[in-house]
Amino acid sequence: MTFEIDAAGIVTLQKGRLHLRKGNGTVSDVFVQSNITNLTGNIGIGHVRYPTAGGSCSAEAQPLYTNAPFGIALAHNGNLTNTQELMLILREERRHINTDSDSEVLLNVFAEELQRRRIRDQSPDEVFDAVRGMMRRCKGAYSVVMVINGVGLLALRDPFGIRPLCYGSRVGKVPGKGTDYCWASESVAFDTLSPRFELQRDVAPGEAMIVTTDGHLFTSMCHSAPVLSPCIFEFVYFARPDSVRIHNT
Repeated sequence: MTFEIDAAGIVTLQKGRLHLRKGNGTVSDVFVQSNITNLTGNIGIGHVRYPTAGGSCSAEAQPLYTNAPFGIALAHNGNLTNTQELMLILREERRHINTDSDSEVLLNVFAEELQRRRIRDQSPDEVFDAVRGMMRRCKGAYSVVMVINGVGLLALRDPFGIRPLCYGSRVGKVPGKGTDYCWASESVAFDTLSPRFELQRDVAPGEAMIVTTDGHLFTSMCHSAPVLSPCIFEFVYFARPDSVRIHNT
């Protein structure tokens, strides 16, 4: 069985500026050494797209970006079931939706929730509260990572844990500089890195996690009644056989 990768992309954050490279095609089509060297910073997210919603135009390649508030880039695995309803609401509230992608809708709902709170110190508590607002509005499957300028990296999983998301850690590559963190759909992503990351556990349904720009990890349960109901196709259709799952008990 083979899959056609529709698009690939990476965004990194360095000193308040987001650096983005994405396009249609495979990873080797999109990335060459000359553009990889421009992806500087110590925070970043990446995505390869096998399309299940929306179209296949380059505008729908991820990560997706919105400049307000702060500057946010998102990578999303999943499908929203109330996309059309949310799109109408967002357009009434004068947020521009440029594609048919449910991922762009998800990004704008979160951005709107964050902007409503008018946070000034970019505190993790305010970001978690914005996630709670997003979870109340968005229905369906979503495992998400976001880069938020001035905040750090946010990872979250929908209240049913339909799509996988796990995280790992390792001692920082620079001695005495703390811990590095990584999130991925499958644990095998950690095994290929050098030095490798150690798998810690799956992100729980309804949980959000933030690593701030200064390297501190915060976690919060953002849904009042999460229920683990993973998609069986992730185990028998998509996942590699050497992937490992560690659920919360």
